[in-house]
Amino acid sequence: MSARDRLRFGAGGAVGGLSAGETLDLAQSADELGYDLFTLSDHLHGGRPSLEPLTALSWIAARTRTIEVGTNVLGLPYREPPVVAKTAETVDRLSGGRLVLGLGGGGFDHEFAAFGLAGRSPGQKVAALREAIGIIRGLWAGEPVSFRGDHYTVRDAVITPAARRPIPIWLGSYGPRSLALTGELADGWLPSLGRISLAQAAAMRRAVRRAARDAGRDPGSITCACNVRVLVDPSRSPTPELVTGGVDAVVDQLTGIVAAGFTSLLLALPTMREQEFFAREIIPQVRERAANLDPGLADADTASGQGRTA
Repeated sequence: MSARDRLRFGAGGAVGGLSAGETLDLAQSADELGYDLFTLSDHLHGGRPSLEPLTALSWIAARTRTIEVGTNVLGLPYREPPVVAKTAETVDRLSGGRLVLGLGGGGFDHEFAAFGLAGRSPGQKVAALREAIGIIRGLWAGEPVSFRGDHYTVRDAVITPAARRPIPIWLGSYGPRSLALTGELADGWLPSLGRISLAQAAAMRRAVRRAARDAGRDPGSITCACNVRVLVDPSRSPTPELVTGGVDAVVDQLTGIVAAGFTSLLLALPTMREQEFFAREIIPQVRERAANLDPGLADADTASGQGRTA
């Protein structure tokens, strides 16, 4: 399959501070323009306007036609895994099978502390995430689930109806242990450029793929996505946190991200005007250039992953 066939573009994601109406307008615009995925972040604590993502995505799915909806990503400490399993199954069912469940161990400890939620060390976050994935997938299968772990316990837990399909789970992971977990268990990997450089992301991607191979999985079955802040502005120069410059420069930078092995680019575009401009002027050029990339270029396992402590 060619890079062009596999390449997908998302909207929403890192965009924040919008009202409910503005968020819906953005999602409907993305749907009409042919974007593949619309995601919402999960920052329940804070002074900026925000929406609880699973609730909002259910509403968005009812007002859109074909675009997938996703969490980018759920902070695990906010919700118990069985509640996530039931809520996600409901959203996926109501949306006609359009949910992507993004999960993370919880990267913003001050948010959870503000809500009185227990803190976890980096290693505990990875262990809790492993337990949560097992519980969630077990409940989606429709059979009673009993489990006693270090972080979660369920006793003959059942959700009805069972999930209609294996809902994709993408992990927002960065450290060596969480990258290994991603390769072992996840359907997709979703880091944010800016938190890490593209070079770091490429090395981490190789670590995810090695972990998948070590677990007996096909590394190509894991979607490699990334959040990207973008702005067309010829007066600005790109930074690790921002893809910017004129049209050609932005196309070049996005093509470089695809060349590094990322085939789902989730673009932070805060207005419908910007979404439309990218859909008309940027994305077609990136698709055309990506179709000519060597598909094996990013998959040479020649570098070790660079990560954090989790």
